[in-house]
Amino acid sequence: MANDKSAGAALMEELFSLCKRRGFVFQSSEIYGGLQGIYDYGPLGIELKNNLQASWWRSMVHERDDIEGLDAAIITNRLVLRHSGHEDTFSDPMVDCRVCKHRMRADFLKDHSCMHCGSKDLTEPRQFNLMLKTSLGPVNDNKSYAYLRPETAQGIFTNFKNVADTTARKLPFGIAQVGKAFRNEVTPRNFIFRTREFEQMEMEFFVEPGTDEHWHSYWVKNRLQWWTEQGLSLENMKLDTQKPEELAHYAKATTDILYRFPFGFEELEGIANRTDFDLASHSKPQEGLSLFAKVKPNPDSTAVLAVRKTETKEDLLPFVIEPSAGLDRGLLAILTEAYTKEALENGRSRVVLKLKPHLAPIKLAIVPLARNNEKIVSKAKEIKQKLHRLGIGRIKYEDTGNIGKAYRRHDEAGTPICITVDFDTFESENQTVTVRYRDSMQQERIAVDNLVSFVKTYFCA
Repeated sequence: MANDKSAGAALMEELFSLCKRRGFVFQSSEIYGGLQGIYDYGPLGIELKNNLQASWWRSMVHERDDIEGLDAAIITNRLVLRHSGHEDTFSDPMVDCRVCKHRMRADFLKDHSCMHCGSKDLTEPRQFNLMLKTSLGPVNDNKSYAYLRPETAQGIFTNFKNVADTTARKLPFGIAQVGKAFRNEVTPRNFIFRTREFEQMEMEFFVEPGTDEHWHSYWVKNRLQWWTEQGLSLENMKLDTQKPEELAHYAKATTDILYRFPFGFEELEGIANRTDFDLASHSKPQEGLSLFAKVKPNPDSTAVLAVRKTETKEDLLPFVIEPSAGLDRGLLAILTEAYTKEALENGRSRVVLKLKPHLAPIKLAIVPLARNNEKIVSKAKEIKQKLHRLGIGRIKYEDTGNIGKAYRRHDEAGTPICITVDFDTFESENQTVTVRYRDSMQQERIAVDNLVSFVKTYFCA
């Protein structure tokens, strides 16, 4: 076990070093000492993050006919989070170490000992609300505050009627959203795994009561399959069904997809059966709910956010199945899975990120063998512009260092293919270039005129 922990810690150090060295992730405000649990995404990190988000959006919205998209505001009316239960229940147990003064989450402790100094002299646990407040308007008082949303879900629930009415959707259907969320974590930890500012990929799937268990099972299988398509192996994932005492206040059932991070199996995505808790909470007559002044619900309706069943003309509150994934955690899992160290000849080694092509931050690198040769440089730039028009993602013109260093740099960046323009390009009748594959390091000559069809097939097949 100790060896597993030390190996995991070493891998985390290597991932952290790679992320800094190649521009995936930086400590936020680093020149001022940084902020704990806050990170910035660099040139490669933002591309990988955007590609993972785009893959999720395609699978959830573009490839389906039963899910709509949404982008709700980050700043949230405090009444939304009061009536959703967050003001009362969205908290973690916190303790202080009387010896080293560190503050920690009580549920993270082992043997009731301080995770920093090992002391058992700890304060009694007390609840700490995780939501971040912000002031609105010129006067800062108890009536002028709102919250930075702690999850994207509530924006979906409060817009449920807007989406249902404007799209004429019938059950079952879903609403998907990707966006920032904020939690004042007591103990941010494990790099970008648990942070105070993060992004969620959430979808609320609204179904008829009685069909919720079927749809919960469906989405567990669907989400597990999707993660394998992003490159995660089934050997490194497992399902964990939460016990009744572990469930959130709104949940009937929750199944977590756990991934084997360097620090052990931890939650990658949760699929929860939220029943009708949220729509019911936001439907009751209560402070600030102006919808009741504008909409006269059916006298027989249970709530203003109910939907009408076409067949029976009955109103019902849908149950909700919620697949909720952390985008930052997903990125860390994909980096962990893709990170590979390979031994080469003469005792050398290389680091390579074996990312799926659709996720790679840089899809292609165009490399001129001689940076000072005008003919080679011109042809390399011409090829870049031609391939750029295919819209497959970022294509980089790489003219720094020698060819070997360029290949190693792009191995670490996860670039699937490098195309090299060399002197032989102009000696062949049909002008060929060298195509070098990241994973195998194999090379082949391809005619310039065939590059467009080759790239289309490689990335779009």
